[in-house]
Amino acid sequence: MDDTTTTAAQPSLNDPLESAAARTRRLLSVAEAWLARTMPATEVRFDLRGTAAGQARVSADGPAVIRYNRELLLRHTERFMHETVPHEVAHVAAFHCHGFGIRPHGAEWRHIMRHFGVEPARCHNFDVSCLRTRVVARFRYRCACTTHELSSIRHQRIRRHGIRYLCRRCRQPLIPI
Repeated sequence: MDDTTTTAAQPSLNDPLESAAARTRRLLSVAEAWLARTMPATEVRFDLRGTAAGQARVSADGPAVIRYNRELLLRHTERFMHETVPHEVAHVAAFHCHGFGIRPHGAEWRHIMRHFGVEPARCHNFDVSCLRTRVVARFRYRCACTTHELSSIRHQRIRRHGIRYLCRRCRQPLIPI
């Protein structure tokens, strides 16, 4: 078994990863009882990288997945447990109960966060200066009204596949500078 996913076979709650997984399960149970809805099976992973603390993925036909940033969890364990874990569980509960038409940090999500006893905050404020982050190359393009910077992904789609992107303002095609 790799070390990015937790299971019941890892019982030590002294381990921050297992503690985060256990808190996730407890909060899902709290949401389930409070909302009187069975929460979806939820997989917990510790494989998120970069500066994001957590990510919740909910689908209509499969298990939910909550991904946590292992580095931020280990560096800021107490605050991470208090802020990030409820944040991601609230996403799962809100989307499961209210559908995919709601805003990710909308009223439904905020209501669940307050029920968990946490002030709703869209972003964390952990120190991320020590984390390695990927630098995405940007490519300059122009249209009739201004210049644009496209990501390397969109730049490659234009070069390799002939995809055309239009300016949202003037509706003219973007041309490399």
